[in-house]
Amino acid sequence: MKNVVTILILLIGTLSFGQTESLTGKATFSNSDGKLENLSIEVTVDSAAEVKSTFTTQTIKELIGESENGEEFSFKITCNGLVKPNGVRSKVSYEVKGTTEDKRNFLKSVKKIRAAAINYYESKQ
Repeated sequence: MKNVVTILILLIGTLSFGQTESLTGKATFSNSDGKLENLSIEVTVDSAAEVKSTFTTQTIKELIGESENGEEFSFKITCNGLVKPNGVRSKVSYEVKGTTEDKRNFLKSVKKIRAAAINYYESKQ
């Protein structure tokens, strides 16, 4: 019986801590034609591995492709750092906003933000 309880506790602990902390997005759909409006993506990560596995610029490019001309979109990533001695968790966030008229520069900025987030974690090691 002890072994079953121990295995269950380990399994529950592993599953609960192994999940990505926060990945949220908000998109507004037009009722008439099913196109995306005002796409907003927000990602919160705890490590460089999560940044690499959570999203790619290709994923963002596909979402932008669904937007109509003249629509706005934004992308924000929040990197959680270590807990400081005073009990406050350090964090850094990067955000970029764009419109459908400037998709290329928006995607370049998303690439730079992704690279900066990875660099943030790798420089801490």
